[in-house]
Amino acid sequence: MNTNMLDRKRLINCREKLGITKQEAARRMQMSQPAYLRYESGERTPSIHVIQVMADVLDTSVSYLTGQTDNPNPDSYLIKLDTDPELFQLIEKYKNSDIETKNRLLSYLRKYTV
Repeated sequence: MNTNMLDRKRLINCREKLGITKQEAARRMQMSQPAYLRYESGERTPSIHVIQVMADVLDTSVSYLTGQTDNPNPDSYLIKLDTDPELFQLIEKYKNSDIETKNRLLSYLRKYTV
């Protein structure tokens, strides 16, 4: 399937799974409600950039929204310093650590996220 071909049924399903309205989805995606409604109805085809924004907001992947996979889980996360400074700092420290420290951190994480 073409990576720019949004599966609108999956878009709707992801939005409904989060329990948000079309208006709230549009707000979170920083687009107008009419623009979002055109994507959900299939009247417009979003760019790959817009599909990435949709995937980030709806906690899924571009591959899922475009029908390339049946796995709805996200395959990446966007973490910004201004919106999630603690997590951003943690990832920065992890990224710059040696392998032993990374393994230790992962071990702690697994222990506390049963």
